[in-house]
Amino acid sequence: MTAALAQTDHETRATRPERRPFGPDSRMWQDTGLITFSLTAGSAFLLQTMEPTIAAVVDEHSTFRTDAMGRAARSIASVMMWIYGGEEALAEADRLRTMHATLNSTDAHGVKHRALASGPWAWVLHTAVFAFTEGNRYFSSEKLTEAEIEAYYQEVVQLMRNFSVAPKEIPATYAEWLPWFEDQLENHLVPTNVAYDYLKTARTLAPPKQIPAPLRPVWRAAARPVGRLQYFFTVGTTPEVIREKLGLEWTDNDERTLRALGRLIGHTVPLLPERVRYFPIAYEARRLERDRARLRKMIDLRPV
Repeated sequence: MTAALAQTDHETRATRPERRPFGPDSRMWQDTGLITFSLTAGSAFLLQTMEPTIAAVVDEHSTFRTDAMGRAARSIASVMMWIYGGEEALAEADRLRTMHATLNSTDAHGVKHRALASGPWAWVLHTAVFAFTEGNRYFSSEKLTEAEIEAYYQEVVQLMRNFSVAPKEIPATYAEWLPWFEDQLENHLVPTNVAYDYLKTARTLAPPKQIPAPLRPVWRAAARPVGRLQYFFTVGTTPEVIREKLGLEWTDNDERTLRALGRLIGHTVPLLPERVRYFPIAYEARRLERDRARLRKMIDLRPV
């Protein structure tokens, strides 16, 4: 019996999908680091806070209520590492799994929740597919074809492998993922206090901890319009079925305004300098890759 179990375990390891970092030939490398990533990150996180296990764990362990700006900065930096970190991307995935291994919770009904339960752990990455396609729909001047969306989805599948997501949680294609995702929205996600608290923090943008108390009123005044815009983008890019579950108002005029702003952003961002267009880690990774390519070219052209 022991030998049989050992053989099965060996076979499982041998057939386990390969983990590998992303490179400049990937769609993620081109798009994830863009500053427009942040425009749908809010609705993606909102969907996460409506997954019961994630909501319970976030409610007990997250700092989004007390340090919203710091949490957002850390989250974005971590996502940038997933795509632009090279071999360190896999180390970052392992670090997050190790960190979440102890983030368990028991909700008000006595139900126990584990952060690394296969469904919730996968759901975080599934919301990335939604965020990307929704971002392209509203905030890009170049709309993706079905083939391009499928290619991107397969990159997310690789990202899930890097995070050791259980294969049973991964639809094989985007065409299979889409009805699965819609079913999750309709039948699995629920309104939670965490979701409402997140919407409140998204709108108010509390000052970072390092800002001295006398300057916090100045921060709040300056951040108020930014918070309103962030809330607007979050609600606007949230699926209608979720807005209905949460009781969020969204009018036809709101939709027209979002589309107009989206067109403006979609045509403006590509004109910005790369240093401004991309988050810092993404920009430096792209610059380093160009330097490597130039070095490779000079090596190949050396006299021998």
